[in-house]
Parts: sequence; C-alpha cells; structure tokens
Amino acid sequence: MAITHPVVLGLGGVGRLVAVLLSALDMQVAGVDREVPAALPETIEFIPADVTQPGALDRILTGRDAVIACLPYHLILPVARAAHAAGVHYFDPTEDVHTMQSIRELAPSSTAVMIPQNGLAPGFIGILGSYLAQQFDAGTLRHIKLRVGALPQHPIGQLGYAGNWSLEGLVHEYIAECDVIVNGKRQKESPLEDSEVLRINGVEYEAFTTSGGLGTMTETYEQQVETLNYKTIRYPGHLDAMRLLIEELRFKEHPDYLVQCMANALPPDDQDRVLIHASVQGKIGGKLQTREVVTDYKPIEIAGQYHTAIAWTTAASIVAVVELVSNGSLPQQGFVKQEDIPLRAFLRTSTGRFYADHHDVLAACV
Repeated sequence: MAITHPVVLGLGGVGRLVAVLLSALDMQVAGVDREVPAALPETIEFIPADVTQPGALDRILTGRDAVIACLPYHLILPVARAAHAAGVHYFDPTEDVHTMQSIRELAPSSTAVMIPQNGLAPGFIGILGSYLAQQFDAGTLRHIKLRVGALPQHPIGQLGYAGNWSLEGLVHEYIAECDVIVNGKRQKESPLEDSEVLRINGVEYEAFTTSGGLGTMTETYEQQVETLNYKTIRYPGHLDAMRLLIEELRFKEHPDYLVQCMANALPPDDQDRVLIHASVQGKIGGKLQTREVVTDYKPIEIAGQYHTAIAWTTAASIVAVVELVSNGSLPQQGFVKQEDIPLRAFLRTSTGRFYADHHDVLAACV
C-alpha cells in the first residue's frame, strides 16, 4: 500500500530535506522538532514536540503510515518501538549497531516494514557493495572493501574536518567496535585501526576502521568472502589527532565532552564533499578481476535550495528506500537489509536518481 502520510522526526539538515523530498512525491508530510526550522516549506505540517516526553510519540504517530527518525542515535530505539506498536512503516539512518539489532528483534512481529540504517553509510554503501559483489562468480570473492568520507572541500587545521554531520554519531563511530570479516569469518575489530592510504583523482587520503558502516553485511557475506570491511576516509593527519584525543587523553571515557569541544572548534562548512570508494575482487568468468566505483559528490541545488553533499546523499538514500516501499518494490512487513535492496531499482526512484545524475558509472545502471 502506498505511503501517503509520513512523519519526519528531527528537522536538522537531513531531516528537513527528507521532508521536502517526501512532499515533492505528493505525500502529506509532517515534520517534528522542538523548534520550527528555518525555510520549512508550507506544504509540510510542522508539529512542535519533544519526542522524549511521555505519550508524545503515540500522539505524533496517530494517523500516520510511516515514520522517518532523523534523530541522535540514543533517541532512535524508542521511536522504533512506538512505530512497531502503532503498526506504521519505520526508517532511520542510524549507524548504531546495538540499536539496529534491537529493531531487528522487533521486526518479525511488526505489521509494517522496519528498515534501519538506510542513509549513506550504512545504507547506500551497502547497496552499492552488494551490487558489485553480485557480478562475480559464486564462491570466488576475495574482498569487499567499502570506504566513505564526508569532508570539507578546503580543509584547515590538523583534523581537516567540519561538523556537517552529527558529531555525537561521529564520536560514537570512533569509539564503538567494528564488524568485519577476516578469512571468511565474522569478528570484531577496534576503531581507529588498520589505517591505509587511498589516492583518489591524484589526492592522497587516509582510511581507517570505524563502527556501523556495514550494517548487516558481515552476517550476509560470512563464508562468502575472504575479507569484508568498512573504513572512513579522512585527510592525512586526522587519525593521529583523534587517537591522541580518544585514546591517549582518554576522551573515550567522556564522549559527551569531546562532542562539545569538537562542536565549538569545527562548525559546519557548506562547501563539503562526499567521497565513496567501493572495491570488490574475485573471479568473473573464471578470471581474477576487480570492480570499483569511486565518486566525489559535491553540494547541489534541490527545489531551489542549496544542500550540502552529506545532507543530500543521506536524505536521498532514505527517501529512495521509502519510495521503494511505497511503490511495492520492497517488502511491506518485517526487516529489510540494505544489501538486499537492488541498486538499479534504487537509482530509478525520483530521489535515488540524484546519485546517478551526478556520476557517469551509476548513470549507466539506471
């Protein structure tokens, strides 16, 4: 059944754009936040509310058929539970593994679909990685290596970073354990480890392990690939600086304070970029080959407004998945893994097309 009355919780840069994109699909969209955001179109109903207050979620979900939670990761699970109780479709872009696992436990008894982790990473990167892996002969996969970085175009300072994304989520990714596959078996690795050099269009970057980017992929590909891992891309020097803060100065014991310090020092930068580097190696037709997709997305204009690369890539991925549920291309009930979402169908949605329209290789997949 088509989704017609979704509600978006959290109207920051991503949430506000999600609401705009859903409204462009002729849905009757409501947006919820504690304060009305700037430049919210009149087509979107604004509901002032604090979702942590007793009874707030039940009231918000009344009369709605889908909820998209664009909130800090520690506020996500209560929304999923409320959606489960109300029988409405549920979506979020969280990177938190424990939250995803809890939602997965709810999903089998849900009367609607529950799809967490459908943003950029986790989310689109898993859809892309799975698409590449499907091109190889069964049983021959050597590696699936997925890399993503949300960066300023013109970095300053040793961190070379800007607070365009949730700094709370960022610090959590830098502290929580990482899921990987090594020698065909799932295991945990520490974050901020296994650093490597990447060269994209003649520019050198560093990449290192962070939590949450793979979603459920280690479960899906266990015993099917020798190596599977996800790493965050940064400008050189970022990793050493974060290791100093988190490990040597022990900010891992006080993550909230580290978030405050970074927010004070690293304001958002509208001139950003999203780098994606997906590499899969194995045999095709019996011959060892590597397939790669490398992108460098920049800010674009949508509906007359300028949107950062991290905002539009995340929002477009979320809304594309909502579209696929709404048009019946995805299951209408239970849990859906990102790697089970077909890339071509994703790119053919009105919002997923943004990924193809700004990249020649992906455009050929439409």
